[in-house]
Amino acid sequence: MKFLTILCDGMSDHPDERGNTPMSQAKKPNMDALAARGVRGLAQTVPAGMKPGSDVANLSVMGYDPKKYYTGRSPLEALSIGVPMKFSDVSYRLNLVTLSGEPVYDEKRMLDYSAGEITTAEAKKLIEFLAFTLPPDGLYLYPGVSYRHCLLHRDAETGAELTPPHDIADRVIGAYLPKGRYAEVFCDLMRQSNELLTGHPVNEARIKAGKNPANSIWLWGEGRKPALDNFYQLYGVRGAVISAVDLLKGIAVGAGLDVVEVPGATGNIHTDFSGKAAAAIETLRDHDYVYLHIEAPDECGHQGDRAGKTKAIELIDEKVVGPIVEALGKSGAPFRILVLPDHATPTALRSHVADPVPFLLYDSRTDARAKTGADGTPPPFTEESAKRSGLFVPSGNALLQRLIGG
Repeated sequence: MKFLTILCDGMSDHPDERGNTPMSQAKKPNMDALAARGVRGLAQTVPAGMKPGSDVANLSVMGYDPKKYYTGRSPLEALSIGVPMKFSDVSYRLNLVTLSGEPVYDEKRMLDYSAGEITTAEAKKLIEFLAFTLPPDGLYLYPGVSYRHCLLHRDAETGAELTPPHDIADRVIGAYLPKGRYAEVFCDLMRQSNELLTGHPVNEARIKAGKNPANSIWLWGEGRKPALDNFYQLYGVRGAVISAVDLLKGIAVGAGLDVVEVPGATGNIHTDFSGKAAAAIETLRDHDYVYLHIEAPDECGHQGDRAGKTKAIELIDEKVVGPIVEALGKSGAPFRILVLPDHATPTALRSHVADPVPFLLYDSRTDARAKTGADGTPPPFTEESAKRSGLFVPSGNALLQRLIGG
């Protein structure tokens, strides 16, 4: 038996004034067909009282109750990039961002939380420059992928109050600067980074090329080293994770899942969708389970790009879901597929919300006759059709148990 989760990050949304969402407007015949021949419903992937981050939601969908296992976002990413972290250390996600040009730092606006999706090579130069010139004793910078990096605080305390930069798009940053533990240290680091990065040759070249400069760091995602139970010991299947995002790779490392790298996987709408599908098909030859994570809908959600989000869903359906289902069908092996977002990222809000998310679960062994609507066609897989099904799963880990346990 083969098991596959296709995680379409941030895919679900709120309806517009006409009642439409990107999921309802997207042409996605493969998802619709699976939902019509399987089951659909809603799942509460973010536990009550927890923030609807991709860290919490993906932990949940990957089978780990966040109430038990979650210790913060940055430590999961730190695992992925090999940061030597002790249980007494605290790590922070460090974004390279683009701020507006007001002379007073606190009066600047958050123009771009990803610095124009700066390349990993450019970002590495900037992080290494800052690591040499910026942090005081006990603080260490580690380069990651694109705009996503890590600050490690040795033998430190938690208690900083930090805001994700993607939650404050186009807002003045003063009210969202670090508060709580180490607030003065972190604010000084961020202000100094702006002074140091503004005239850096990498940024001068980006400006000349019409790209957003990475003219500041932004700290968030505080946490300690996690202790995840081994996935195989919990669920009895050998699994792998395919993602362009350090967060997901870090969860995989902590859970003892294999990490499959895909050249050309970027974490945005320009990712190699077909390459990810091919990697999933190949990985399932010698693994029981694959968690295939696709970031593109979430990135479009944060950018407020409703048309782009709709297009991302269509690309996932055409280039990922369709080819994988076809390949698994030809293999002759029975399989189950779970398709869902980790959380909703409404384009009108440009941020995550903790709404229950729609899911479809298809089992090749119990392929049912397609359920049809009044017009004789299968109802599309949408937030509304999932809600109308009446099926509600109270947690992401319960959903994974349905996938693997039946």
